Amino acid sequence: MGENRLIASMREQVAGRMAGYAHAREEAGLPPEDVEQRRQVVRRLLAEEFHAYAAAELGAGRPALEVAEEQRIEQAVLDALFGMGPLELLLADERVENIAVNGADTVWVRYADGSKRQAAPLAASDAELTDLVRQIAARAGLEERRFDRAVPRLNICLPDGSRLFAVMAVTGRVSLSIRRHRFRAATLADLVRLGVCDESMADFLGALVRARRNVIVAGGTNVGKTTVLRALASAIPAGERLVTIEDTFELGLEADRATHPDVVAMQAREANVEGEGAIDQAELVRWGLRMSPDRVIVGEIRGSEVVPMCNAMSQGNDGSLSTIHASTSRGVFTKLAAYAAQAPERLTLEATNLLVASAVNFVVHLGWAADGRRVIDSVREIVDADGPQIMSNEVYRPGADGRAVPAAPLRGETLADLLAVGMREPVVRDPFWGSP
Repeated sequence: MGENRLIASMREQVAGRMAGYAHAREEAGLPPEDVEQRRQVVRRLLAEEFHAYAAAELGAGRPALEVAEEQRIEQAVLDALFGMGPLELLLADERVENIAVNGADTVWVRYADGSKRQAAPLAASDAELTDLVRQIAARAGLEERRFDRAVPRLNICLPDGSRLFAVMAVTGRVSLSIRRHRFRAATLADLVRLGVCDESMADFLGALVRARRNVIVAGGTNVGKTTVLRALASAIPAGERLVTIEDTFELGLEADRATHPDVVAMQAREANVEGEGAIDQAELVRWGLRMSPDRVIVGEIRGSEVVPMCNAMSQGNDGSLSTIHASTSRGVFTKLAAYAAQAPERLTLEATNLLVASAVNFVVHLGWAADGRRVIDSVREIVDADGPQIMSNEVYRPGADGRAVPAAPLRGETLADLLAVGMREPVVRDPFWGSP
């Protein structure tokens, strides 16, 4: 095993054991340890890992590590684990979904099962917490990311793919929020396993991607839009060239070289210290179209990029994907119109609707089921635009338990295209599938 792979493996093993160790202490009512105590525990766990590795290597007839190699690996693991201080332990816990920090000594953690509890302080003071955030930014950023009174907000992607947003000066205390992405390489099968949709829906969604339909994934905050977008992207043939455009790197499609070998990942850039050099998503969409993409994927539509994105979808880059915040599937059209009205093009409502109707084929909406699970609850097929209205058919609608159930039939042309790319035809017909 190469040294870099061994470092990554050791870090993962030790971080996981440390998370379990910290949780056991918390359950036992023991006080949290300080940084030096945690460092000593990590060294002990590393020594155990080195011992196990040496035994395995010698048993296989290979030489054990040299002392200098062990020292390099130990230092690399310590640097990785303590580069983000006490946050590292929380991020190593697979059960943690979101972390909210309202000052150095007020830390709340929400777990994947929906439970919430207060965690140990992250720092001795807000000033120390500010320094920690700056250190994290220095390690994570591709370019300068300031965090001070002049620039009191910070939005970055952490090494594990989590997104950190921090604010200061405009709040009473330094505050930050970390949103975990627990499924970095999601597939449609994963959505079924997680209960987001059933196998029939997953088959339908995969067919939409293979048939090159333009899809927008919608829903509220923290409902799983990015995970569903990754799952849809997993159905894209490996030979296609993708350009992803994000405000902050989150999708990570370029990291999965087996599934997506040809990806250009682009991230918006904030202004520098002199207030110059900012590049927004709208500009990146225009740049992306010059890079010969088969599909353009915008992580989240949140402003003026809606116009170039729709232009991309309607001028040959079929099969493009994006997400948007919206409380209902029908509400997506209102959000798109509002963003278009604020864009430099200043499109009228009628012009926006014509553009959206010619660009977007389907809206997939996520919500919450009665049992508290994230689920797909609605799917709309866009048909046309009529003045101030976008005409659509809700082919899946929320059922009694909040999960999507078949509703209006697909258009005949759409159904034929989906069946042509391998969508399974149900044995028993129902109104969703149209007439035989």
